[in-house]
Amino acid sequence: MQRAKGQRGRWAFLSLAALGVVYGDIGTSPLYAVRECFYGHYGVEPVEANVLGVLSLVTWSLLFVISLKYLVFVLRADYDGEGGILALMELVLRRSEGRGRSWILMLGIFGASLLYGDGIITPAISVLSAVEGLEVVTPGLGVWVVPITVGILVALFAVQRTGTAGVGRWFGPIMLVWFATLAALGVASVLDEPGVLRGLDPRHGVQFLVANGMTGLTILGIVFLVVTGGEALYADLGHFGTFPIRLSWHLVVLPSLLLNYFGQGALILGGGAEIHHPFYQLVPAWGMGPMVVLATAATVIASQAIISGAFSLSYQAMQLGYLPRLAVRHTSATERGQIYVPSVNWMLLVATVALVLGFRTSGALASAYGVAIATTMVITTLVLYAALRGVFGWRRSAALALCGFFVVFDLAYFAANMLKFADGGWVPLLVAGGVMLLMTTWRRGRAIERRRIRDLAVDPVQHLADIGGGGTYRRVPGTAVYLSHTATGTPRTLVDNLEHNHALHRRVVLFTVRTVRRPWTADDDRLRVERLRDDLHRLVAHVGFLERIDVPALLAQADREFDLDLDLDGLTYFVGDEFHVPTPELGMDQLRSHLYAWLARNQHRVTRFYHLPADQVIELGRRVSV
Repeated sequence: MQRAKGQRGRWAFLSLAALGVVYGDIGTSPLYAVRECFYGHYGVEPVEANVLGVLSLVTWSLLFVISLKYLVFVLRADYDGEGGILALMELVLRRSEGRGRSWILMLGIFGASLLYGDGIITPAISVLSAVEGLEVVTPGLGVWVVPITVGILVALFAVQRTGTAGVGRWFGPIMLVWFATLAALGVASVLDEPGVLRGLDPRHGVQFLVANGMTGLTILGIVFLVVTGGEALYADLGHFGTFPIRLSWHLVVLPSLLLNYFGQGALILGGGAEIHHPFYQLVPAWGMGPMVVLATAATVIASQAIISGAFSLSYQAMQLGYLPRLAVRHTSATERGQIYVPSVNWMLLVATVALVLGFRTSGALASAYGVAIATTMVITTLVLYAALRGVFGWRRSAALALCGFFVVFDLAYFAANMLKFADGGWVPLLVAGGVMLLMTTWRRGRAIERRRIRDLAVDPVQHLADIGGGGTYRRVPGTAVYLSHTATGTPRTLVDNLEHNHALHRRVVLFTVRTVRRPWTADDDRLRVERLRDDLHRLVAHVGFLERIDVPALLAQADREFDLDLDLDGLTYFVGDEFHVPTPELGMDQLRSHLYAWLARNQHRVTRFYHLPADQVIELGRRVSV
């Protein structure tokens, strides 16, 4: 009984926390989604048939996309408890071969790249739409909307380096107040106009699309804004687990969203031409100031979740070999997912502020929003089909039926969003294209380097015997650790050291870190030690793609487990300081060869990335053609 009570308490805590992380994006959509359907650039006339049609599309989009597709099926496709498009891709790649593998790889990389496009638009549109409430409070404050928005965004990105562990505990309670407020405002308005509940009937949505033709399809692309948090929901699976995410959705988020959307619809039906910002006009005059503050807090929390997601995605991509080494700071001693990636942070800030200054209103930004997520949702469905077939063993007919059903909706939303391409929809696709170029170039360049290293590899024991027979090197006291990209052959740093210094330490460890295609590794599977001769050992450490790489800590673990008798404070680490020279003839075109060389030269230093003690490191430089 006590155990069951404790489990319920844990689920309640995780469900509350999920409100602040998982549902921030989707929870702030009421600020702009309905308004753009009627009062935005593409808005339709706010008559009864259109209001009921839009509300029907909103309702069934939430039910089909979030409640059914993501919460029932996509969340089942976890990789050791982790979610997100990269985790799903790696789950499938583990079981796939041949050309199918290449397609899955490209889809996964492009899907991950698209999330960076979402990462710059979500903070911009969310904070901008909240601050626009000032215009409703006092129209004269409209000129301050953009400056205040920029100030909030700069502050938000500036505090990322300190971590969110301290304030993060307040995210869930604040979002709970936010959702309760959404529901309360909606209920009051629906009670004044109960006929609006007819919008629950899916036939109104179908009739709206048929009656409005291309205009109706365009509005569907705006309605899609209510489900843009679906991919973020899946990506945060590893932090909370499936049950708390589902529980908070069904008990809090879905009812609150629907009540508020229908409340806005009721207000439009009753107010007609007098309505221009339905969300804020639901709020009584005495509550406008507090509501602007609460809405701003909710959008900052939603933006924080997206920014943290971009950090996690970058770390995964880096560990899996799709991005070069980036500086990463772990901002919490207890939460392993709390990280800060400075380069990603500042690039997101510059891009987000540029969007605010360029588009200036949330209505204009709505045209750019949705394209990236709609495309990612199509990709998720395609990769989910491969997972159902290759990982879960579904029959082809069953997998096709389910994913075919989902892809009909996905393609409809995709087509609807692509109608906004010229008005800003190109922005996230341009960002995604740039990120994908970086990822594929880095992956290709690393593959070329690894192949050349393998081709030139020589056995270390034989190499030492060959050059030592004539007394060409002397032995010096201590233990040397040579870091190597591969777990075969002789590290280039060892060859260079012998060639230039003609010395070899009394004990030598050849150390290689391998990132496995799993989020985490168990301690029992982490280390492998091979004794090559009495004074020479090869140590291979296996780490998951979400794990922090601390070479001294791994060596200490190996020393304990394998009795290597290492003087950990007296080790000398040899690392290569490589200067990459573009050489297109080796396998990449000229542009990508130069891009790869630039990425390699500007990646984070090995010593910091692997947490090596600076006073125990010797760097050996050399030129590398790529």
